[in-house]
Order: sequence, then structure tokens, then C-alpha cells
Amino acid sequence: MSSPNHFPSQWMPLRQLSDLFWRQPKLLLLVLLLPPLAWFGIVYLGSLLALLWQSFYTFDDFTMAVTQQLTLANYQALFDAANYDVVLRTLVMACAVTLAAAILGFPIAYYMARYAKGWQKGAMYVAVMLPMWASYIVKAYAWTVILAKGGVVYWFYNQLGLSSVIDALLALPSIGGNSLSTSNLGRFTVFTYIWLPFMILPIQASIERIPANLIQASADLGATPRQTFFTVILPLAFPGVVAGSIFTFSLTLGDYIIPQLIGPSGLYIGTMVYTMQGSIGNMPLAAAFTVVPVLIIALYLTIARRLGAFDAL
Repeated sequence: MSSPNHFPSQWMPLRQLSDLFWRQPKLLLLVLLLPPLAWFGIVYLGSLLALLWQSFYTFDDFTMAVTQQLTLANYQALFDAANYDVVLRTLVMACAVTLAAAILGFPIAYYMARYAKGWQKGAMYVAVMLPMWASYIVKAYAWTVILAKGGVVYWFYNQLGLSSVIDALLALPSIGGNSLSTSNLGRFTVFTYIWLPFMILPIQASIERIPANLIQASADLGATPRQTFFTVILPLAFPGVVAGSIFTFSLTLGDYIIPQLIGPSGLYIGTMVYTMQGSIGNMPLAAAFTVVPVLIIALYLTIARRLGAFDAL
């Protein structure tokens, strides 16, 4: 019988390779990471670079044809009044949704982390995540019915006697419209509802990581609950707020379905890209519009990283 250390000759290359990986663990790590890194570099970064390159192409308005003649006209067109208004409108909505999600999400996350116990915490987790299990498009279409005149929201406001308040809000030029489903207020409501769970969960995780002895020490030193919240809990939970804002801000910035279904007429960056590419065929201008949220998100992530948001993810 052969000894346990004796291997057939055909197995020797595998033995040598195993010994090499054992002596060079970093080489093994590189081999394991090479496929996903190659996919990321070729498919993801490659497509972004191709998109960036196409943004310098020329679009002939007369023949509706794209030529490879390089130009900066597409980026100059972004500063036209109509295109600049699209970027500004999208950016304002993304900031408003992020702020509203933080204001609404923080109390929910705080209660989940500090007070909910046992089945209550489980039930709140399910309640927060349950909307995420439904189809995004189904939720968007459902809100068009909910916010329409004669829908559930109007019935609820009428029961509370708040119909005059809603009518006053809808009369405002930048907020209102003929109904909630055709107003910026309704669009803002749907955006906030859709992305709210992405704000709650990072904040809740951030609050749960706060050591209990810090809160106890604050109380022992004579701090009131209000002082403890603003000097201990809020600063330590703020990275979770920033982490959640990454999702709410970026998702709102690039969305193109909700602006098409809910709210008044007026293009957003996502709908502008869809229109330029799908309807008109102006791929260079669509690519230039796509670069705008990429640059904004890159700047936002840089700021978020400095605020410690990545530690809360």
C-alpha cells in the first residue's frame, strides 16, 4: 500500500498549487477577487466610460443621426434654461425627500432601537420592510389611485375636516396642482413613502450600536434626557442618518417612473434621459444628462464618507 503522503503524478500540479496558495495567502485572495473585479471593471466601469465618451458625440437635429465628431456642445446645452431647470428640479426634490425621510424615520428608528422589545421589535421590522416586498411599479400605480380625487386620502382629509387645508396647499404655485395625484406635493409624498425604509434601517442600526454605558454615564453626570439626546445619542446616530440619506438622495435623483406617473408635467433627470434616448434618439445629450447625477453622487459620497456614513452601513 502507498503511504498517505504519496500522490499520483497527475495530482502533483494541484499539490504544488495548494502549497503556493498556502505560502502566498494574498495571491489566493487575488485569485478569488479577480472574477468580480473583472466584472466590475469591464461591465460596470466600462459601460460608464463608454457612456462618458458618447456624451462628446454630435447629434444632428436635422437628420436625427449621431456622429462620432467630438464636441462639448452637449455639456454646454445642460446650462440652457430648460435643461438647467430639469437638473435643479430633480436636485430640490431629492433634497426635500431626504430631509423628510430623516425627520420621519428618526423617531421610528429610535423607538425600534431603544424601546421595542421582543415581538414588538419583530413586528416593527416587518412593518418597515413590508412595503419593500411589493413591486415598485405596483406601489407607484397604487398611489395614483390613492391620491386621486375621490381616493382614500381625500376621504380621510374630509373626515378630519382638513379639505380646506389641502385646497390651500394645492393652490400654491410650486407645490400644488389640480389634485394631489397631479401635484408636486403628491409626488413628494410618494417619493418619501417609497424610500423611507432605506432611511429607517441605517438609523436604527446606528442607534443600536451606541453603548448603553454612555447614556447611563450621561444621566449619572446630571444630564437631562433632552441633553443626553442632543449631546450623546444624536451625534453618534448622525452617521446613520447620512448613510440613509445616501439611499434616499441617490434613488430620488435617478428615478424616472414616479415623475411620469405622479405630479405635474415637468421632466426630471431620469425622465429626460429616457426621453432623449428612447423617443428622440439624442444619445449624446442623454449621456451628458447621465453624467450629472454621477458627479453629484460622487461628491455626496465623498462628503458622506467624511461624516462616517460608511461605518453605519
